[in-house]
Amino acid sequence: MLKPKWYLLILFFIVRNYTMAQDIHWSQFNDNPIFQNPANAGNFKGDYRFISNYRNQWRSVTVPFSTFNFSSDLKLNKFQNIGIGLLFFHDGTGDGKFKTVEFQSNISYKLNLTKDEKHVLRTGLNIGVNHRQVNFNLLSFDNQYNGINYDPTLPTNEIYTSQRNTNLSIGAGAIYEYKIDDIQKVSGGIGVYNINRPNQGFYNEIVKRDVRTCISIKGVKKINYDLNLLPSIQLNFQGKYKEIVVGSSVKYTLIDKPREYRAVYAGLWFRNRDAFYLTAGIDYQNWFAGLSYDINVSKLVPASNLRGGFEIAIRYIIFSFKPKKVVHRICPDYI
Repeated sequence: MLKPKWYLLILFFIVRNYTMAQDIHWSQFNDNPIFQNPANAGNFKGDYRFISNYRNQWRSVTVPFSTFNFSSDLKLNKFQNIGIGLLFFHDGTGDGKFKTVEFQSNISYKLNLTKDEKHVLRTGLNIGVNHRQVNFNLLSFDNQYNGINYDPTLPTNEIYTSQRNTNLSIGAGAIYEYKIDDIQKVSGGIGVYNINRPNQGFYNEIVKRDVRTCISIKGVKKINYDLNLLPSIQLNFQGKYKEIVVGSSVKYTLIDKPREYRAVYAGLWFRNRDAFYLTAGIDYQNWFAGLSYDINVSKLVPASNLRGGFEIAIRYIIFSFKPKKVVHRICPDYI
């Protein structure tokens, strides 16, 4: 039988997600670019990009928190400076099966600040439909304690008007890029979500979702012909919640030939007051696969035993065939 402190710990997780209702977060944030900033829609080399992410955490503590994400984006053929993207994510947490489902549409615009495109400004707009649902019948309440033990057959005496809530959210973002050469570059951006503060309460009381601000800076530094350093920092602020992630990956190119490309990645990251985590990845032609694992170092260590969660990211980019335009010249009669 679980000790009282474990029941309190599980209840803490349920209540925290139910009352604060923060947006989800990712360890491999650079491999989920549209979620990070709507201005990233269409910001890649290629024509069509597909990304899938999966995260599973706190399995050693309570019911695992499981999150799935899928996004797709492209650049418009006639307007290469405009990018559009769609994003879907599903998040399930806690004993109450607290579920969040969101569909997002994104559009971005690329503005070249200089003719050589070394300085670029990207702006983006995000519109999402958010649906949240919780099963109150799976939760435990004080009124179900009969003075000796917990009795699930007792009434909860809780009055809630709905177990579901659907709302519209609006976001915007901007990114500045400085391209040093074909490899080295630096970019920084800010994305702001839930600007309209949608109501997400399940009771008659209005519970507005806090604005989430995401600030990100990343770069590519060439070490030698095959080795690159990819440092990044990301800051998330949402109400009382503050997250700072800093770290770097290194990329080693194995093969770089026409129609043949291979590269491997390894990284170390730190999320403030929460976890260290390791990342590894591989490029194979147009495919990328990344894996990360969180090592929990917060006050939850006695329950987590340093175990946080793992995350998977998969990306596929399609390059459309573009035939070369051949200009035919008419030879003069005197030849």
